[in-house]
Amino acid sequence: MVKVIYVEHNGTRHEVDAKPGLTLKDAAVQNGINAIEAECGGACACATCHIYVPAEWQRVTGSASAHELAMLECANAPDQRSRLGCQITLTPEMDGLTVLTPRSQR
Repeated sequence: MVKVIYVEHNGTRHEVDAKPGLTLKDAAVQNGINAIEAECGGACACATCHIYVPAEWQRVTGSASAHELAMLECANAPDQRSRLGCQITLTPEMDGLTVLTPRSQR
């Protein structure tokens, strides 16, 4: 299992154990994290699974594709940490990964 910590804009923390191979979006949805809405179901067709990946985790999570970057333009308050949770697949080396959810996603 991979431990993932989702931190909401208000500081509320959700620690979940997820199977490698799931996306950050799927792990959030399966564990009832309401700050990840995932309206498109993981098709990279919306930005409702927008998250911020802290700099110390960006090497492990990789870079956004051109398509993901285009979708992030639709997100509220994107910045250099922005990613879509549906585009990050969990691996064992991500154990302990902490991501932040935007204020716009409650």
